[in-house]
Amino acid sequence: MKIHEYQAKAVLSKYGVPVPRGEVAFTPEEVHDIAKRLGGPVSVVKAQIHAGGRGKAGGVKLTKSGEEAETVGRELLGKTLVTYQTGPSGQKISRLLVEEGLAIDRELYLGLVVDRSSQRIVLMVSKEGGVEIEKIAEESPEKIHKVFIHPGVGLQPFQAQQLGFALGLTGDSLKKCVKMMLALYTAFLATDASILEINPLIVTKTGDLLALDAKMNFDDNALYRHTDIRELRDTSEEDPLEVEASKFSLNYIRLDGTIGCMVNGAGLAMATMDIIKLAGGSPANFLDVGGGANAEQIRNAFKILMSDKNVKAVLINIFGGILRCDVLAAGVIAAVKELGVPVPIVIRMKGTNVEEGKKMLAESGLNFATADTMGEAADQVVALASKTAGGR
Repeated sequence: MKIHEYQAKAVLSKYGVPVPRGEVAFTPEEVHDIAKRLGGPVSVVKAQIHAGGRGKAGGVKLTKSGEEAETVGRELLGKTLVTYQTGPSGQKISRLLVEEGLAIDRELYLGLVVDRSSQRIVLMVSKEGGVEIEKIAEESPEKIHKVFIHPGVGLQPFQAQQLGFALGLTGDSLKKCVKMMLALYTAFLATDASILEINPLIVTKTGDLLALDAKMNFDDNALYRHTDIRELRDTSEEDPLEVEASKFSLNYIRLDGTIGCMVNGAGLAMATMDIIKLAGGSPANFLDVGGGANAEQIRNAFKILMSDKNVKAVLINIFGGILRCDVLAAGVIAAVKELGVPVPIVIRMKGTNVEEGKKMLAESGLNFATADTMGEAADQVVALASKTAGGR
């Protein structure tokens, strides 16, 4: 789950991470009032969307008065902002963060993420703050310094100090950096975060360190432990079909292809998408209905698949273990009868009660295509999707 910058800063401040003074605004008048309250010579008005690259896209503005801040607020609120992370459709701005302006001496980068290869949390820093870390990693990987944190002992002060030295910090600034890194690590663990990124981490003219920007993502599987964080979710920033799928405990991610996929198990779902690509098609989604799905969940999954108007054919690829093949067949038949699905459906089933499932499909009176292998299923669905697209 993602949250907005202002929400991430509120979370981090609870753990002692220094952040600029600021408030969120939903109207131009609120922007004006917050800028006046902050009282400095410069205020920063920042668009709040779940994407990076806002500054380069015109979503971050400096203002010198409450009136100017209000004008900027009117310009940004309701605007669709397109950045390198939003895609061409962009995201609509519905809220703004108004912050105090600061005298910046240096911009640095700091990030915490779970590294799957080492099975540890890695803390990364770079002197190249304010730019995409992916670009630094690609062009100048030697500028990124890392420590891999042992889960048994946690982040140690000497490790934080080593990274502080790598950033070129000394004296009080180094001490403040070490203290901030330890606080950030504590926040990362305590909130079950999956990503925590401070870009830029700034050093002011007076030697203070603050998180000028903050990005936090959280492990969805741990949200049951954090009702306060779960309440920060902004579904208006998410794809409506993905939001709908989450209501039924379905793992769904919308893509831009034409072949809808319904699979049980994330690994099989990824393999199914790969074999569709290999056959010359393009998947319209990732959809894992889970090992314990029932007929009702299958119907709900079908409704979500059919809500995507780009879908020209559907491939159902199920290994019947916990989810028996006859339960799948019952759910698919009920969904197709209820929804009047207008696109062809290819079904490949293996496992528990597969013969019963096939018999139910054959006797349903509906036009299903079946396949015994993944390769055969992929070839069939790609051909049918092409034929359907050509006929429309």
